[in-house]
Amino acid sequence: MAQGSVELREGLHLDAQRELAPLASLALVAVGAVVMLVAEASHWPTFLTLAATLFAFSQCLAFLAMRRSVDIGLAITAGACVAVVTAAALELQAGGLLCLLALPVALGVLLRDLKAGALVALAASAAVVGPGWTGLADQRGTVLSALACIWSSLALFAAHLWAVRRAASVLWASYLAMYDRLQQARNERLELKQAQQDLVHANAELARLSERLQQMCQIAEEARLAKEQFVANVSHELRTPLNMIIGFSEMISQAPETYRVALPPSLLADVDAIRRNARHLASLVDDVLDMSQVEAGRMSLNKEWVSLEEVIDEAVAAVRPLVESKGLTIEVNLAAGLPEVFCDRTRIRQVLLNLISNAARFTSQGGITIAAAAEDGRVALSVSDTGPGIAPSDCERIFEPFQQVDGTIRHGFGGTGLGLSISRRFVEMHDGRMWVESTLGKGSTFRFTLPVREAAPPVSGPLRWLSLYHQEHGRTHRFKAPVEQPRPRLIVVEEGYRLQRLLSRYLEGCDIVVMPSLQKALDDLRQTPAQALIVNAPSAPQETASPDGPLASLPFGTPAIACWMPGEEEAARRLGVVRYLVKPVTREALVNALDSLPHPVRTVLVVDDEPDMVQLLGRMLASLERGYHVLRASSGAWALDLLRERRPDVVLLDLMMEGTDGWTILERKRADPELSQIPVIAVTAVDPGHGSLAGHALTFVRSGGLTFQDLLAGVRLWSGLTPAQAE
Repeated sequence: MAQGSVELREGLHLDAQRELAPLASLALVAVGAVVMLVAEASHWPTFLTLAATLFAFSQCLAFLAMRRSVDIGLAITAGACVAVVTAAALELQAGGLLCLLALPVALGVLLRDLKAGALVALAASAAVVGPGWTGLADQRGTVLSALACIWSSLALFAAHLWAVRRAASVLWASYLAMYDRLQQARNERLELKQAQQDLVHANAELARLSERLQQMCQIAEEARLAKEQFVANVSHELRTPLNMIIGFSEMISQAPETYRVALPPSLLADVDAIRRNARHLASLVDDVLDMSQVEAGRMSLNKEWVSLEEVIDEAVAAVRPLVESKGLTIEVNLAAGLPEVFCDRTRIRQVLLNLISNAARFTSQGGITIAAAAEDGRVALSVSDTGPGIAPSDCERIFEPFQQVDGTIRHGFGGTGLGLSISRRFVEMHDGRMWVESTLGKGSTFRFTLPVREAAPPVSGPLRWLSLYHQEHGRTHRFKAPVEQPRPRLIVVEEGYRLQRLLSRYLEGCDIVVMPSLQKALDDLRQTPAQALIVNAPSAPQETASPDGPLASLPFGTPAIACWMPGEEEAARRLGVVRYLVKPVTREALVNALDSLPHPVRTVLVVDDEPDMVQLLGRMLASLERGYHVLRASSGAWALDLLRERRPDVVLLDLMMEGTDGWTILERKRADPELSQIPVIAVTAVDPGHGSLAGHALTFVRSGGLTFQDLLAGVRLWSGLTPAQAE
């Protein structure tokens, strides 16, 4: 970098000298002309007029020479100055004129360098000390004065040149520093611009995600309302018939005399089985309803100061018959001074009932231990058993709804898999925590904690995702990032860019993203939402219509449109031609089409009913300088005759012609075995994406299914019905 800077600086110095040297020559020409005019007007000696004329003429030569070489021009200038001044001093016997020899020395230093100035000073000194000054009154003083002027001038201009170059070095260093800062500022500005574009892109993506989030929230709200409606329907539609089943089965089994008929014992046993299973079903409905209420955030707690000793005694009393019937022991260990807890007595008793009942059901030998103690402002309760234990990998799964350690266990031990999930939710609603500690073969211990003091109101439903301690701080400055509305986004799956070009042309303001495969498009949709997915492939309408097809994993609510929009390659394949070129045809496209032929081309038949087009294609072929022999035909019949007579190597065929058109020529050529092998390049104005060459099937798919309103909108769109006509 330093070496390059020095070279650049020296180059600039030389450029400045080249610009200054011609100006100096012109100035000396002007000086010579002025002296000549003054000498003529003042009737000075003729020698001065002649010397001034020769000096001006020599400077003109120097000016012309400097256009090719500064050194040659400078040599002419310095030589002329030394010669003219010396001759004038000798002719006029005026030694003082020799002091003017300092002028070429100064020009040598300024226009070239110190070395050139020294050479000029030596030449001038030689002229001064040479013979010819004997006539002067004070020869020695004159020579010394002239030499002093010459060399002092050299010294002064050398010092000046050194000072100028030093100042130039300082300025050049400052220039380089400023240039580096300018480059740094440009780079930072480029990075800032890139960051701004990234921010705009991020804002657009955030806007898309926000829009999708609003849609998902609306869908979730609709699902919540449907769920609540379902819960209400279940509460009415299940509880009422269950009440009838349980009530009548109890009447039959417990008071058979009401019916005044002696019922057989086998019937009473069957009715008792019906009653037990109906009660089990009612308990399952209660659990499901409790879970739904907790999930919806509608489960309310009736808190009060409760003695845990009383709650534990009530739970143990309710489960003791089951424990004793299995020959198990039950033990309660309560720490002294157990404080009261602000909680919902019913829900905490239900938690203990679930834990003790589970321990009793899964324990076949040993017993159950209930313990409670106060620790760090909380009360810790535990229910331990000597059952089979739980694997560490299942310790969290069992707290999920409808989950048990083994799906086969419920057949031996019963249960729905909701008790632990509901119990944990009840504990968490009290600002507590529940977990399990277990070892296979050594039993399990379920623990949960409850705060002694009243905690903050529980947050349930969607609000549980928001922090109660977060403070919103208003913006203190204006938002400076550009705010742009998110552009609609379409993802196109196709080989090539045929459909993308059409959509970009007709759908302004949309971002068209092309993906090479359907799987990559689906992966992109999961990251960034889009208005629709469009699949352009020959078999897309049939393959994507299946419910189990590749579009089954579409993001919810994203529509997919499957179609087939053929390009030039497909059009060429359908027509049986080598290439399909759409007008206007460029010279490059024509060359590529001819080069794709498998054999050399000598004769080309151009078929088009427009004379200008025939002339254009002929000129294009001639400009290739390949020696093509061009045959021209302005009608289909003429083209068929030339095909049979001349047998060209390739045919440039227009499809749209009056009379015998291009399609007819292709059919007749295929029917003739002698002509069928001649390759054809279609050159036409018929776009393969429009008209009869476009696809004939369109499939619309959306995850989650289509509603009747979607069907009605489709019928209106394709049938041309207006809403008023449809009504």
